[in-house]
Amino acid sequence: MSFWGVKSLETRLKRAYAAIIFVAIALAVPAAQAQGLSYYWQSIKGHLAVLNAAKPVQDWLSDAKTPSALKARLELAQRIRAYAVSELHLPSNASYTRYADIGRSAVVWNVVAAPPDALTLKTWCYPIAGCAGYQGYYAEADARAAAEALHAQGLEVAVYGVPAYSTLGYMNWAGGDPLLSSFIHYPEGELARMLFHELAHQVVYAQDDTVFNESFATAVERIGAQTWLATQAGEAARQDYATYDARRQQFRQLTLAARRHLEKIYATTPADTAYAASKNIAMEQFRSDYAQLKSTWGGYAGYDAWVARANNASFGALAAYDELVPGFEALYAREKRAHSSAWPGFYAAVKRLATLPLAERHAALQSASAPIETTLNQ
Repeated sequence: MSFWGVKSLETRLKRAYAAIIFVAIALAVPAAQAQGLSYYWQSIKGHLAVLNAAKPVQDWLSDAKTPSALKARLELAQRIRAYAVSELHLPSNASYTRYADIGRSAVVWNVVAAPPDALTLKTWCYPIAGCAGYQGYYAEADARAAAEALHAQGLEVAVYGVPAYSTLGYMNWAGGDPLLSSFIHYPEGELARMLFHELAHQVVYAQDDTVFNESFATAVERIGAQTWLATQAGEAARQDYATYDARRQQFRQLTLAARRHLEKIYATTPADTAYAASKNIAMEQFRSDYAQLKSTWGGYAGYDAWVARANNASFGALAAYDELVPGFEALYAREKRAHSSAWPGFYAAVKRLATLPLAERHAALQSASAPIETTLNQ
């Protein structure tokens, strides 16, 4: 075997070894204890398949067989990646310098579950990643089978495809998280959001706090995408994003109102047929309000499937991604007023927040009457 063949094999073995360590410890081991070895093996095989499919972006760009449209997207992704480092002060490492065609619309399918009388998600706990309110499967059929088992326990469940996930920087020495075919063709603003979100997870990660982690990454993606589009993108990309994001913000306000309504019902109504009747009325009102909102969108139906299947689990999953976003955005705005480059100070403040007990950090972000700085400096 040639020297280059040896080096190639060595690289593949390193990636395989790293994948087994990460997946087995961070994802699979506790799940295997609860569900058997099937989850363990699907996690290892799934992650290894993604890693083994990935190769450097430059290799794709140099290959005459790579479609020109894909080359253009990979070049755009590399420009976004460089901007993330230079302007958003996100990590400069191996992540998103490789690309994998995984041949499906999602890299994993997440399962979430909640009781019939609360929006609190069931959690699964892992040694490295901590506890999270979801569990991922590399095959949709496996995710739906797991959801059926949870439903049989009396829980409300939801399954949704995930275009990307973060290994929190643990895999950077083995090539990092790759760009994937599941999101590379997203519109420019959405592609930027995706990369900024996943890289943000490598900056701050609070153990056992899905809402904090996802809300932080969502805040970074929103602010970062706005600055990217304002300074780097063309007018067509800005207009496309403005239209899409306007609908998204309207839908978020609608679902937030529905969540608040359901939370009030669960907090004040006895857990009997009375609460069930009130819950059904709230869900009917939500769907009616959605139909009215949708009528203003000129035929856009992108949220139809979500609304049709909406339940406590899906509402709870939404909360994880946006519940604390306003607090993070307010913290960034304060840093922006104080410094020409807000990002370093913003990240430092978020890291300090992450050291607080969970209830305190959430209260600091949620409270409009008690400044966040006061809590941080106590």
